[in-house]
Amino acid sequence: MYRIMLADDEGIMLEALKNIITSNFGGECEIATAKTGRAVVELAERFRPDIAFMDIQMPGLNGIQAMKEIQKTNKNIIFIVISAYDKFGYAKEAINLGVLEYLTKPVNKRVVIDVCMKAMKKVDEDRQKRSDDLEIREKLETVIPILESGYLYNILLMDSFHNYNDNYRQLLGIQEKYGFMIVVEFGDSQENGELTNAVGAGVRAEKFYPELRETAREFFHCLVGPVMGNRVVILVPYENETIDYDERVHILTKTRNMVYKLETRIDSRFRAGIGRIREEQNLRESYSEAVQALRETDSHVVHINDIPTNEKTGEDCPEELETRYIQKVLKRDMPGSSQGAEELLDWMEDHYNGNMGAMKIKALELTVRLEQKVVATGGAGRKFNQKENSVQKLQELKSREEIGRWLWEQTREISRNVGSAREKPSESVMEKAKEYIRENFQKDLTLDEVSKVVDISPYYFSKLFKQETGENFIEYLTKVRMKNAEELLKDSSYSIKEICTASGYGDPNYFSRIFKKYEGVTPSEYRERLG
Repeated sequence: MYRIMLADDEGIMLEALKNIITSNFGGECEIATAKTGRAVVELAERFRPDIAFMDIQMPGLNGIQAMKEIQKTNKNIIFIVISAYDKFGYAKEAINLGVLEYLTKPVNKRVVIDVCMKAMKKVDEDRQKRSDDLEIREKLETVIPILESGYLYNILLMDSFHNYNDNYRQLLGIQEKYGFMIVVEFGDSQENGELTNAVGAGVRAEKFYPELRETAREFFHCLVGPVMGNRVVILVPYENETIDYDERVHILTKTRNMVYKLETRIDSRFRAGIGRIREEQNLRESYSEAVQALRETDSHVVHINDIPTNEKTGEDCPEELETRYIQKVLKRDMPGSSQGAEELLDWMEDHYNGNMGAMKIKALELTVRLEQKVVATGGAGRKFNQKENSVQKLQELKSREEIGRWLWEQTREISRNVGSAREKPSESVMEKAKEYIRENFQKDLTLDEVSKVVDISPYYFSKLFKQETGENFIEYLTKVRMKNAEELLKDSSYSIKEICTASGYGDPNYFSRIFKKYEGVTPSEYRERLG
């Protein structure tokens, strides 16, 4: 069936065209007519014609103007222009609009039939092309997830990476040289910074995976990997080698919105860690950073740069093994620390094929990293002679068992130095933030400004500030300003207005209200009390 629209201000012309088309094509066509430019535009919106015969000279909008309006909502319509005038200007403009034929009145019956057949053939070709395109897109929707999964596996496992990465990039249309990883984790509930029932959540994920994939692509131009346990890896291609603070906050905001949307659509809890920008061949590191970000905080969403102390781990050892071992030591969980050390030794033995020298170096690296972590979190470091003696002992060892005992001795020794602040790597960052507030409270200071100074995203900074100080940002800032006001009120040479300005407030009335809320009296009453 072809929908054909006839537009002409002459009723006789309309009837003639309608009769010619009906008598020759019968039930193949559905025909609608209009006599003015405005009427034809409105008819085109309702009728959605495949073919339109348009008279140039019509009341109101002329044929050219009407065609421009119709093309705004119907790009596929085929126009055939009819005019009583053989005007080159009209013909040229009609050609620019993609008109199929330009006919001059009076129009021959044979010409109308031939043009109709030509237009119908083009409609059939366009429909077939759209059908083929849809079929290809349907097939791609099946194939693309497989390609994306293959590409991400290739990155994470480094399996013949350089042999196939160009093929993957071409098939997936990836132009960017850089990218970053987001690891999305899901489970039933959050306990001690981890999501529970990972196995059950992973099984359920097979059902909600299409929803997760669709949601991720709403927020990022990205590649979505398969379900791996209770995680899904997302690769976001990126044009630039680095990102500034504002762009990082923007990415965090989008990721947070994505996580919240997932939780509204899917009956599970979600978290996400974000790694740094990396070149394609180093995207595996971005993945490790995203996992580390998840493990070192209980936040919904965190970027690796928001973690104040995040030493780079040995690239040849599984990130999770080292992180789990160190976290157990920092919590003084000795059974857990012993198990973590044993797992690391098993890995070393398999990885280094019994090479005692390599195992000793790796064991030493682990103790150095562990001690650095302890010191960074407020603990004490060992004296030089203690470290020297431990290294000398390590050199003399000759078996896996001896290295294991040595590693466990170092673990216990270092764990004794874990201080009361062992779980607060952010204290130095918060001190820097508080110092900045104390030095700049007279200004129109905002949380965004302070978080940028310490290079932590506003959301994460706000949460961290509350955890470390017991107060939110505004409460702390107000307290600093009020203490300053109290000191200035002791000096009668300052007016209330001057003290208001010097305490970071622009409106004396607002300043008085805040002061009274804080002290229970107005600034004037406070000064009177001082005598």
